[in-house]
Amino acid sequence: MSDQVNSKKAFRLPIILGSAAGILAVVAVAGFLIFSSVCPCEQSPGGYLFGERAPQPVANWNFANNVELCQVQIWAGIRPHAINLNCMSTPEGSLYLSCSVCDTKYWAARVDANEPARLRLDGVIYPVVLNRVMDPDEMDRAWRARDSKLNTMVENPVGAPEPGAPRDPRWWTFKVDSSS
Repeated sequence: MSDQVNSKKAFRLPIILGSAAGILAVVAVAGFLIFSSVCPCEQSPGGYLFGERAPQPVANWNFANNVELCQVQIWAGIRPHAINLNCMSTPEGSLYLSCSVCDTKYWAARVDANEPARLRLDGVIYPVVLNRVMDPDEMDRAWRARDSKLNTMVENPVGAPEPGAPRDPRWWTFKVDSSS
């Protein structure tokens, strides 16, 4: 008789453990989705960026200068990683991301050449490709666009350079190109 009781208890254990694991997985996914709907926020990264998808690729990004911050999502392994960044458009309409002291940033180390990403501006999601800029002349153009944008905003944001300040050697920039 006690063998039957032990057998029934042994049979229930995998069901209980499996149910607990399933519930934990559902809670984790729900928590991640809630977290993704709120962040990235200030200095805290987020997960998946939600929003309406842009109807077509963008040729001229000048409208991005009207938005205080861009939100960018890359893939860090199997999970999405989203952050807030300054973004700026040159007068010609090219878009760049600004990254101060970027050699210490988690996300920057995960951006390879032609890195697929998602950019959110004013709730609209744009599929994009990111490339780190290494050419000093192009970096200077992006730096001037950053200077111009940040110093013409109504509220001078944190990190705005003194007008005409030289580019910091630890400042990186990433070119953003629209993709389909």
